[in-house]
Amino acid sequence: MRAYRKAAAGCALLLTLAAAGCAGGDDAAGTTDAAPAAPSESSSPAQSSSPAESSSPGTAYAPYVSATTASATDAAGSPATYNLAFVISSGDDCVPRWNGVQDIDDASVASRVEKLKSSGATVRVSFGGASGTELAAACDSASALAEAYGAALDAAGATQADFDIEGDELADAESRALRSEAIALLQEQREGLEVSFTLPVMPSGLDTDGLALLASANNHGVQVSTVNLMTMNYGESYTDDMGDYALTSAKAAHTQLKNVFGTSDADAWRGMALTSMLGVNDVAGETFTLADAAEVRAFAEEKGIAWVSMWATFRDRQCGDDASAQDALTDCSGVEQESGAFAKAFAG
Repeated sequence: MRAYRKAAAGCALLLTLAAAGCAGGDDAAGTTDAAPAAPSESSSPAQSSSPAESSSPGTAYAPYVSATTASATDAAGSPATYNLAFVISSGDDCVPRWNGVQDIDDASVASRVEKLKSSGATVRVSFGGASGTELAAACDSASALAEAYGAALDAAGATQADFDIEGDELADAESRALRSEAIALLQEQREGLEVSFTLPVMPSGLDTDGLALLASANNHGVQVSTVNLMTMNYGESYTDDMGDYALTSAKAAHTQLKNVFGTSDADAWRGMALTSMLGVNDVAGETFTLADAAEVRAFAEEKGIAWVSMWATFRDRQCGDDASAQDALTDCSGVEQESGAFAKAFAG
């Protein structure tokens, strides 16, 4: 998403996707021959995904928000959880910063997070994103990386960590292994820490790199609660219905989840989340409408998907008459709508 601006057959989803106890190498060998689709859970049935989300068996609404800047549409749809975007390195150091520039313990960010929580929602810290340097590419040891991740979680008072891995870093085997080792260490240190991976997907499912990341997490004993699919950015040849593409991608990923983690149909759906790019996208021909949002929400409820999300709350408004094309990618949706309309559609 935009920054600011076959494992062993006995492994099952950890309530939503964990996999302690599966053996194997760090690459995706043995996992990519599964049909078009995605990731999964652990060897013993787990408890629940997140405090706010587990209070109800239904599909939660958990949008991405700016961790540093409030938006008038943040609370639209009454989110159960806010995904705080993004924590990355400022460059080459192993120091976590909001968007790579703002200190992780910045008082203004802490105040913002407390206001987000005041509604009863929880917060999930999202590490990575489409721009900047994810910490696993900057830290030189698993212990230092775990410490950096932990500092961000402590600053937000969060027990939920999301790792949005895409682009070159998704394909990088060295940072992939280091990240998996650090997350496993972090979970040893923090009982109940819930981990999700946010990964790009196509209508054919997760690609080899996405499956390799999940295999790596699995092989390091990481307990994964959810795999969040970025149902967007398919490429310029995909110009038909974005809602249909989202559903097709989810179905393909569901098959992969079952194959990689050896879980049931229901648990594979429950171990999935879906995130859409509302309105216009930076890929020509991709426009995700309010009707698409309603379609995704209905599908998620039918399948028992853990949560649905969107990029992002600050774009959930109609652009002004003088808005540029760039504004529609960063500050508004680029489609005709009422403020907060996408949030309400995703919340159901």
